[in-house]
Amino acid sequence: MIVRIPSRFVWRSSFILAIVLLTLAAPGRASAQASAQCTNQGVGNSTTVNVTWSPQFCQEFNDVALTAIDTNVWSFDLGNGTNGWGNNEVEVYCGPPSYAGNDPKCPNSLSTSNNAYVDGSGHLVIQAINNGGTWLSTRMKTQGLESFTYGRIEANIQLPDTTSQGLWPAFWSLGTNITTVNWPTCGEDDYMEVWSPSLGGAGTGGNISTIHTKNTDGAGVQTNKHTFTFPSGMANNTALHKYGVIWSGNMVQHYVDDPTHPFYIATISDLGGGDLWPFNASSFILLNLAVGGNLGGSTTGLASPSQPYLVDYVRQYKTSASVPAPVLPAPPSITVKAGDSSGVANTSKFTPGLTSGTGFVFFNCATNAPKSSCSVSTNDPVNPFVVNSSPSGAAETVTVTVTTTANAISPPFFFNPRVRLWTPVVIAELMVLVVAFFLARSRRRASRYAFALLAACIVAGTLIAGCSGNNGPPPPQNGTPPGSYTVTVYAFTESNIGDGSNANADASVAIPLTVN
Repeated sequence: MIVRIPSRFVWRSSFILAIVLLTLAAPGRASAQASAQCTNQGVGNSTTVNVTWSPQFCQEFNDVALTAIDTNVWSFDLGNGTNGWGNNEVEVYCGPPSYAGNDPKCPNSLSTSNNAYVDGSGHLVIQAINNGGTWLSTRMKTQGLESFTYGRIEANIQLPDTTSQGLWPAFWSLGTNITTVNWPTCGEDDYMEVWSPSLGGAGTGGNISTIHTKNTDGAGVQTNKHTFTFPSGMANNTALHKYGVIWSGNMVQHYVDDPTHPFYIATISDLGGGDLWPFNASSFILLNLAVGGNLGGSTTGLASPSQPYLVDYVRQYKTSASVPAPVLPAPPSITVKAGDSSGVANTSKFTPGLTSGTGFVFFNCATNAPKSSCSVSTNDPVNPFVVNSSPSGAAETVTVTVTTTANAISPPFFFNPRVRLWTPVVIAELMVLVVAFFLARSRRRASRYAFALLAACIVAGTLIAGCSGNNGPPPPQNGTPPGSYTVTVYAFTESNIGDGSNANADASVAIPLTVN
């Protein structure tokens, strides 16, 4: 049997099928294109002990000298912003020659006098230039062109000399939602930020990394030492160094040169009450060389052009396979009296099983006990909410602490049944004595009868209340009710790419909780 299908139907069906296939294939194709971009430039996988990282985004700057910077990847901030970009900076930022919106003082032809150019030796060069008393520089970003969510982001950089004041180079990121929620709610992560030691910076001897959130504002989250110091004989202005972050659900790990030894780790648990963790969403990358300002300081004596800010590459990697999930043993149960926070009765401690060489794991917890909370602490020296899979000493531990709410609002004395029975009687006797006193002083017979009747009513009513008081309901439970509950501990590895919710943790374990 031959079924004739109209050609118009065939064409429409093919068109619809093609759209469906393209839609389904889009995510995989985008990833393949990004990987091909890196492979074509000779960038292969990177390994950190037992974790393999596959390159997804690669800017290698291997073009011939004075090749235009790729504006399909990089856009440029222009001008001096508001109040010197909020930091009293003095530079005017320029895009490439003929970039729309450039200040008239910005260079208009490709040359080594540009504020940003490719040098032909595998580097992007950023430099500050004084043009007639106006400092010109560059702030380039991937905003609107390339966005990133999780993975390992790294740049190989040699910095200008920041011993004296004047320059303030940075490699950093901002949340892509900055146009809707503004800074700092969008989140800022400074992978590398260097300025003069005379203003509290690291200078040529190190690096400072900081994250900025809604409530921490300009100070940032400084939960542990967030300054890296180079070993003796090394400096950031004499050689290229790798500055990067391992970014995963609820955790960011900052490093210099060695991704297996982060010097600054920040987690969602480091935030204070009411703050927001903005790093479970996408961001874009920025490279800039600020001049002057709050941290750049005075430009007196600053040479023009400045020493170069050299960028060998900017890359994003993602794990080629998920890190093995932690093996969480059954922790000891917790039995505690409501409101008791003394001793170790309200804690449970265990040692998670982690595959060596798989980085750090973040832990948090939640409980279903009413009017209660829980917290996690570890003995890791870098951050108190993470565990290192390859510690220098003994395996690191996790301690879970439960805080419950006491039920009594008054001292227990007042809820004793005997006290509740006899207290009304005592009160009644005192009231009768008061009535008798006024009765004795009254001269009118009618008043005496009224006082006597009142005393009798008081005694009768009080005795009735006292006799029935012992059968009344106990005082209400206004704290954590006695009962059986659960505290659940959640673990997030450095390959976690979920939304940060506990439902998307890599592993979890329940701790039985009994409240008396």
